[in-house]
Amino acid sequence: MSTPPPPHVQAAFGARNADPVLVGHGPVWRCGDVAMRQAGSPAEASWVAQTLTDLTVPDLRVARPLRSSDGRYVVGGWMAFRHVPGRAEPRYDEVISASLRLHKATAALPRPRFLSSRADVFATADRAAWGEEDTAPLTPELGGRLFDLFAESRHPVTLAPQVVHGDLFGNVLFDGDAPPGIVDFTAFYRPPEWAAAVVVIDAISWGGADDALAKRWSHLAEWRQVLLRALLFRLAVHALHPKSTSRSMRGLERAAHRVGQLI
Repeated sequence: MSTPPPPHVQAAFGARNADPVLVGHGPVWRCGDVAMRQAGSPAEASWVAQTLTDLTVPDLRVARPLRSSDGRYVVGGWMAFRHVPGRAEPRYDEVISASLRLHKATAALPRPRFLSSRADVFATADRAAWGEEDTAPLTPELGGRLFDLFAESRHPVTLAPQVVHGDLFGNVLFDGDAPPGIVDFTAFYRPPEWAAAVVVIDAISWGGADDALAKRWSHLAEWRQVLLRALLFRLAVHALHPKSTSRSMRGLERAAHRVGQLI
């Protein structure tokens, strides 16, 4: 279990007397009406805070970043957001619809500079999926073998890239009839159709979604190729991530079977 925010961080964000409660399996801690998580790189944390502060999306609730008592977005390596009530639910068509609305609102954002230097597992897997760079050898039994097989089916994509949230599975919250809530922002610079496809792959792999989910969104532009790249992205992440297991791999094998039927 992750460590809760220290008292001086809670105090800085106006939650001095709140008891931290881990949300789900983390990494977010709720302190009253404030949600906190550890920040990534300073540049990325600042970008997320500034972007979400100014972002307004019809029919979506956005978790607004909070400034500390001295005006900072990051204190002691922690960021804070206004708590958005709700929980992740298997309403995957609604998640995809929310994704498309969100990305209409982010279409004009410039490409974040920090993306060029990001070298974590997810950034590496993303570039590998799009054929932009070779990676270290991918563990065959944890995704590398399927990656090599499906990579042969890639064809050029003509869709325009833009800023998208590339990790919406589990980060869209529902609270009855309230609009969906968007938590955090994991930035990528890819077509919005790809971000929708990542939700599909995640939902089929680990969310119990029906196989027809992929087909229901096949009207989106260049769907087969963005779905393929979403699968390659998750396969590469799985093959590179130190915490991957054969059990989680079974979900990706199911998604790969479904994508194989469509392409």
